[in-house]
Amino acid sequence: MEKQTIPHLAENQSEESPKKSWIVANKGNIAFVVMFILLILGSYAYSYKKKAAENDVVAIRENAEKFIKENLVPPGTDLKLSDFTKEGNLYKLNIAVGSQNIVAYLTEDGKKFFPQVIDMDKKSDLAGAPGGAKAFAEATVKKDVPEVELFVMSRCPFGVQAEKGILPVVEKMGSKINFKVRFVSYTLHGKPEFDDNLNQYCIQKEEPNKFNDYLGCFAKEGDFAKCATSTKINKAKITACISSTDKQFKLTENFSASGQTSPFNIDKELNDKYGVKGSPTLIVNGQTLNAGRDSASLMKTICSGFTNQPEECKATLSADTPTPGFGTGSSAAASPSAGTPSCGT
Repeated sequence: MEKQTIPHLAENQSEESPKKSWIVANKGNIAFVVMFILLILGSYAYSYKKKAAENDVVAIRENAEKFIKENLVPPGTDLKLSDFTKEGNLYKLNIAVGSQNIVAYLTEDGKKFFPQVIDMDKKSDLAGAPGGAKAFAEATVKKDVPEVELFVMSRCPFGVQAEKGILPVVEKMGSKINFKVRFVSYTLHGKPEFDDNLNQYCIQKEEPNKFNDYLGCFAKEGDFAKCATSTKINKAKITACISSTDKQFKLTENFSASGQTSPFNIDKELNDKYGVKGSPTLIVNGQTLNAGRDSASLMKTICSGFTNQPEECKATLSADTPTPGFGTGSSAAASPSAGTPSCGT
């Protein structure tokens, strides 16, 4: 029996050996085919994920541009995102506004917008105020009647925001401070801003008792004619002032109709003296001060310029930050920082 069984098993083994031999002989080819198939599948999966990620980036970019146009600049402003790139865990945006280029940042999910960030490796960034000069939180120069100067561009949304915040302070302080609106020595928002700068300069000069009311109206409406009428501005006086001021400072002569930016040199000497570069810039007693744009923060900052603070400095004003640009509305106050947004080159 054993002699008959053993040949039978050997016969079966001899039948299977060619199959095993083929597998053994072609094991390398089989592995290559499997790897090739896996690579193809992986490539398709990668391409799909990459395409989905690209679609997400496009959507984030479009939403960012929409947010900026609807909330941070006046309607009709010539604005576009000239670049949108990944930088670390943030997106870096290059925003072209006319001839001005502004760098801002956005979180990866597109939900948090940073008009500016501070590079911790560059300590010089901490000394940069919105105006370009070194800014202090409180005035170290004291006066019995503080000199308060707010440098703006009339159609800069952040300048308008600061005006909305400071006007309640000016109203509360009255003659206890000497307040003036000054103008940055260039415009960024075309002919409308050029005209409104002139309008405001002349209203402040010719109708000082009506200026704050006019400015409050303009910050909400953005309409010179409407606000001049509602605050009973003498338009003939303003027209005459505009004509003489234009000639004195050669404003129209130097105006560039080809772009958004033009010189506006009415307050150029003061711009140079204080190192003003952007809108808004707050100067108290000749010092650039870095304040929040809510009324409570501005009151505290301005009151730091008194030799002896009056009772008005104890007043409780709103701690809500006005929204940028024309209109009403506010949000929770933000702490002042070098990253506070401004209009400037």
